Amino acid sequence: MENKNLIKTENQQIITIAKERLSGNLSLPFLFKEYAFLPGFCDVHVHFREPGFSYKETVKTGSESAVAGGYTCVCTMPNLNPVPDGEENLSLQLSAIKKQNLLSVVPYGSITVGLKGEELSDMEKLSPSVVAFTDDGRGVQRGELMKRAMEKAKTLNKIIVAHCEDNSLLNGGYIHDGEYARAHGHKGISSQSEYVQVARDLELVAKTGCKYHVCHVSTKESVEILRQAKKSGLDVSCETAPHYLVLTDADLKEDGNYKMNPPLRSESDKNALIEGLLDGTIEMIATDHAPHSVEEKSRGLEKSLFGIVGLETAFPVLYTHLVKTGTLSLEQLSKLMSENPRKRFNLNKNAGITVFNLDKRYKIDPNDFYSMGRNTPFKDNRVFGECVLTMYEEKIVYKKR
Repeated sequence: MENKNLIKTENQQIITIAKERLSGNLSLPFLFKEYAFLPGFCDVHVHFREPGFSYKETVKTGSESAVAGGYTCVCTMPNLNPVPDGEENLSLQLSAIKKQNLLSVVPYGSITVGLKGEELSDMEKLSPSVVAFTDDGRGVQRGELMKRAMEKAKTLNKIIVAHCEDNSLLNGGYIHDGEYARAHGHKGISSQSEYVQVARDLELVAKTGCKYHVCHVSTKESVEILRQAKKSGLDVSCETAPHYLVLTDADLKEDGNYKMNPPLRSESDKNALIEGLLDGTIEMIATDHAPHSVEEKSRGLEKSLFGIVGLETAFPVLYTHLVKTGTLSLEQLSKLMSENPRKRFNLNKNAGITVFNLDKRYKIDPNDFYSMGRNTPFKDNRVFGECVLTMYEEKIVYKKR
C-alpha cells in the first residue's frame, strides 16, 4: 500500500509540474529526477489510413498512438480513398479528424488528381485546409508537371513536399541495392532512384522560387545535394526517419517488417544522415508511420507491403541510440522532433507537453501499441525512455496505463 501511495504521489507531482511548465511558458526540456519534460512532438509525415483503409488504422487509433508516443501534432498523408485532391474528398477526412482527434491533426492535399501524376489537384480550393501538398508514396515523374505544381504552390504560399523516386530506376527492387540483396538473391532499389529526383526538383525550385521539402531522405547523395542547395540560398528543407538513423541493410531479416520505402540503406548512408542532423542539413525527424495488417506484412521481403509504424517507438529508439550514446543531446533531439517541424510548416506553436521516464528500460512489444499496426522492425528491442504523460491544450490526452 505504501509503494502504491508513493507512485500516486509522484504521478501527481509530474502532472503538477507539467501544468506549471505549460501555464508559465517556461523553457523545455526540463529535468526532474528521472523525468524529462519536453514540448509535445510534431510529426509531419504520418499515415492514418482514414478514409478508405480503416482496417489498417483510423484517426482515433492513430491519434491514440501519437499521444502515447509524446506527439501533440501530426500531418496526415493523402494516399487515402478518396484521395484529398479536391474540397469534397478532403471534407471526408476533415470530418473524421473533427470527430476523433486527440491532438492537432492537419492533412496534406495531393499534388495530383488521384495521386496519378497526370494533372494537378484543385490546389487553390484545398489550400486553406491543408498544411502543404504532396503525392507521398509516389514521385511526380514528369518534371513539367512538378514545375507547374511548384509555381501554383508559390502563389498559395504553400510547401511542395516530395516523395523523391524515379520509377525508371527502380527495376523491380524492393530492398536496398546492397550487400544483403546480393547475398540473398533480392532485387535492389538503387540510391540513384532517390537522389536523381531530388536533384531534378532542386533545379525546378531554383527556377520557381517555391518552398520545398523532401520526405524521408535515406541516401548520402541526397544529403549532400540538399546541403549544397541550402548553401546556395534555396528555400528547402528535409526530414529523415528513426529507422534510417539506427538500422542499415546489414540488419535486414527475411521479414516483411523490415520493408519500407525508401529502404534501409548502407552504414555510410546512415552516417551521412547523422552528419546531416548535426550540421543542420536535415532539420527534422518524422516517423513515416505506416500501419498495415498482419497479413499484408507477413509475405516476406519481396511481397509484403512497404511501411512500418513508428509513433510509439520514435523517441525511445532515438533516445537510446543517439542521445545515450552521446551523438545528440536531449535538447537537440527535442528540437528535431518538435520545434523545427513546427517552425518550417507554420504549425500550432502551442506544443503542449510530454513527459518521459528516461531511466525506464523496457522491451518493445507491438502487442502493447495503441496503433492497429504491429509492423515494426524494433520488436523485442530493449530501449530507454517511456512516455508517462502527454498534455495538449492543457488537457491530459495520455497517461501511462
